[in-house]
Parts: sequence; C-alpha cells; structure tokens
Amino acid sequence: MDITPKTNINALLEAYPQLESFLMALNPKYKKLKNPVLRRTVARIATLTQVAMIGGYKPLELVNLIRKELGQPPLDGEGKEASPETAEKKPEWVPAGEAAAILDGSALLEAEKNPLAEVRKAMKSLEPGQTLRLDTDFLPAPLIDTFREDSIPVWTEKLSDNEFHTWLLKK
Repeated sequence: MDITPKTNINALLEAYPQLESFLMALNPKYKKLKNPVLRRTVARIATLTQVAMIGGYKPLELVNLIRKELGQPPLDGEGKEASPETAEKKPEWVPAGEAAAILDGSALLEAEKNPLAEVRKAMKSLEPGQTLRLDTDFLPAPLIDTFREDSIPVWTEKLSDNEFHTWLLKK
C-alpha cells in the first residue's frame, strides 16, 4: 500500500492493524480510533491529512512517521495535500451570541453516536439562516470536508489545542 497524505485511515488500519496501537501511543487524540462508531463512520472518509490535523501534525510529518514505523522510506514534499483552513476570517453569518443548536461532538463519540448523523439530524430542525455549533476537542477535519462537499457553509474556530468550535449555517 502506498501511504501518502491522501491515504484513507480506515484502509490503512485494515492493511496494517498494528498501526492502531502505534498511533494511539503517538498522540492521545488518536485513542478515538478505538471507538467503534468513529471507525464505522468518520474513519471511512478521513485521510491522513485530516488525521494529522486532529493530532497537530503536518500531513507529511505524520505520513513519514507511519512509513518509518512500517520500514518504508520517507516521502519528500511531492505528497503534500492542501489542508482545510482554520485561520480564515470569521464569516458574517457566524452569530456574535449563541448558535441555535450546540452539539458536543466529543461526548457524542464517547456515547458511541455518529457525529455526522447527529449534526445532519440537528441541521434539519433549524430554520434557514440559523447556525449549529459543533464543539470538539480536536479539529473535525473529515466532517468539515464532508459539509463543504455538501455546499454547507462551515467555519471552524480554534480556541485552544483541545477546543474547537465548528459553525454550520442552514441555508
């Protein structure tokens, strides 16, 4: 298997199951990979670029740590993939006050619920122009990418290394 920033984490762990413990030892945030709901849902769409962002790594840095662990030669800069912006300017549609709905994504994962499904369900109950805020202790890059692909306006605010607020706008 060619391991690059575009490699899907689920496919990688299926091909190299021993990497699960390596990743969990590498960064405590990767312990979420043990969560069966996360593995059945988010892990199926997440790339190593997105996983790197969750752990605070540069994509190529994480890829090369994994390649080293597997005895593969490192990649040079050719494997780089653009990462979602979290430092972009706050959009006008993000309210100054509270969102119409707030979900705790980390608690959803701990309760073995599917955050993507829960966000979609909550978005259906909103009126056009209302916002939903997803709070997580990691950058939910796979979800951000999924919503962008669905043309849902999304913006993420990093409050600290362990606190992210991702805002979604109901059109």
